[in-house]
Amino acid sequence: MDIREMVASITKEILQSMNQEKKPPAPRVLYVFCDSQAHEAFADHFIQLKNHGICHDILFLDGETSSWLGMHKIECGGAGKILTADEYAPIPLEVPKEYAGIVIPEIDLDNAARVATGLKGTIKAELVFSALVTGKFVLVGSDVPGIKRADRRTLATLTLPPAYEKLFHRHVQEMKELGVEFAEQKRLADKVIAKLNAGKKKEEAAPGQPVLTALDETEAVFSGRLLTADWIRSQPQLRNTTLYVKQGSIVSPLAYDSLRERGVTVSYLGKG
Repeated sequence: MDIREMVASITKEILQSMNQEKKPPAPRVLYVFCDSQAHEAFADHFIQLKNHGICHDILFLDGETSSWLGMHKIECGGAGKILTADEYAPIPLEVPKEYAGIVIPEIDLDNAARVATGLKGTIKAELVFSALVTGKFVLVGSDVPGIKRADRRTLATLTLPPAYEKLFHRHVQEMKELGVEFAEQKRLADKVIAKLNAGKKKEEAAPGQPVLTALDETEAVFSGRLLTADWIRSQPQLRNTTLYVKQGSIVSPLAYDSLRERGVTVSYLGKG
């Protein structure tokens, strides 16, 4: 092999490996379920998340103060309590660090009260507390009765009495004020996808990257140095407007054609 071909081949492999290393890991969310059967109704959610490149883990509650994440048993610890059941399991406060957000399809009066008042002591309350403190999103099902699955089975009832129901909704409102978001159970996966996509767009709009700023419905500003047709295709909302480009920026011929097809007029900032 010619030395130049070998150098080119090695360089290509190095560049490809660098690109692979820079590829960010897929976002991951944690679903928290009351028991080992509650997740079965959410199989379509997990398929939807997978199709959008989002990973998920499932945490099953084993009572209020313990749970299972994979093969690890997680327990809430009290003051001075040392847990020895599973030395490799994280404590509930550490769990959200590994996830972009926490999804709790069903919350009850007890846990809602703990979250709303900043109390801990249960798996759900500690997960929510940790996630909110560290800036992770928390999604909770809004169409829930406020009474635990186990209590519904034991008491043979599906709803809370009016006084408790009123108290539950008050705690829900307080949770919203703390930053917890609510959505219908069937829409939770949609909400996760929307939030992670919004976060991805913010990361892509980091300093030095081309950004489209809308001034109003008829004007927008491009802040980058090179305007390409690929970038235009990534901006479906850019139509029938005036696009202002900074002096010295380059607009490719294909970009001009794409803009013309969309009814977009290019104007250079600072040019009389």
